[in-house]
Amino acid sequence: MGAHHHSYNFSEKFDFSGKVKTLSIVGIIIGIIAVAFGFLTGHSERTFLNLLLMSYYFTCVCAAGVFFCAIQFVAQAGWSAALLRVPQAFGKVLPLASIILLIVVASGLFSHNLYHWNTPEGSEEFSPSKSFYLSPIFFLVRIVLFLGAYSIFAGILTKASVNEDLHGGLNSYKRSIKYSAIFLVIFGFTTPVWAFDTIMSLEANWFSTMFGWYNFAAMWVSGLAAITVTLILLKKAGYLSWINDNHFHNLGQFVFGFSIFWTYIWFAQFLLIYYANMPEETVYFYKRLEGFYMPLFWLNLIINFMSPVLILMSRDAKRKRNMLLFVCIILLCGHWLDYYMMIMPGTLGDAAGFGIIEIGTIVGFVSLFAFTVMASLSKLSLAPKNHPFLEESLNHQI
Repeated sequence: MGAHHHSYNFSEKFDFSGKVKTLSIVGIIIGIIAVAFGFLTGHSERTFLNLLLMSYYFTCVCAAGVFFCAIQFVAQAGWSAALLRVPQAFGKVLPLASIILLIVVASGLFSHNLYHWNTPEGSEEFSPSKSFYLSPIFFLVRIVLFLGAYSIFAGILTKASVNEDLHGGLNSYKRSIKYSAIFLVIFGFTTPVWAFDTIMSLEANWFSTMFGWYNFAAMWVSGLAAITVTLILLKKAGYLSWINDNHFHNLGQFVFGFSIFWTYIWFAQFLLIYYANMPEETVYFYKRLEGFYMPLFWLNLIINFMSPVLILMSRDAKRKRNMLLFVCIILLCGHWLDYYMMIMPGTLGDAAGFGIIEIGTIVGFVSLFAFTVMASLSKLSLAPKNHPFLEESLNHQI
């Protein structure tokens, strides 16, 4: 490493204490109170659906962190080496997020009949093969296998990075490339099925072969936005002195590009169903294009497509941290709305709303995410100091 980089403190750790820690704990408590309020006031189904939404969102963002790391290793990318600790921290939180999602899904499956196909009248509507696929045990086994596999690979990549810090050399890096390649194959084939099971089966009489990729696009954009927000806030707090505008420019390009990809999938799914004009298909969008949901339907498209396109189009916009931070926060809110529109119209219908339950659940899960990610960041140095491409990342310019 060149002498001109010795001013960087690559052993720097995040100090998780004081106001930040206190606020995140307070936020978690607010979330618990809001969930309790929902159950005690007779809104158990609405509360469970909000728990499903936020636990799924939480798990998706953490899984996107593992996916980000895996892509960088397989591509042998140099630009991202200096910022890998943040998505790695997301991956370290994935097992906890997975457990919460499994508890919510299992509770909703057996206690609250959130999945209509698991009710006596619902099970009679399907063919034997579909009834077998949607049997509760097989359903839960699939989710356990998928999330368990993602969590195992997250642990393997984190351990390899720790060993690289301790021992240097290329062995850990080569190990990361090998396991990242395996992870990407597994992740690519199972992510759509995970989305089919957890979200699409809430309306099991309707299906879309594009739904899995639509969910993947939402997960990836949300993950990129969360990584970018975390990096900018750490930078504002005085950490990560080696991260520069060129790194943020790259992240802005990813956010911009994959927001357009999300829109392409959204429009393709909508257009194909609209064009086919089959009642069993169009009923999905009919529910979302009337009453309470109609303005939200179009707001979803405006937030998640128009805001990044109009604001992040220019080169300068991607390099202005406050502007990038604003867009990424807007997108994180937008994809909450995206998941809301996937879940609520087909389950709660007109009984849905936006109030204490929704706001409190959001605050609780965002605080839990912040608490666990920051706790994870505090245990390792903020730079992978022996990464073979760290020097390239420090000198990254575009």
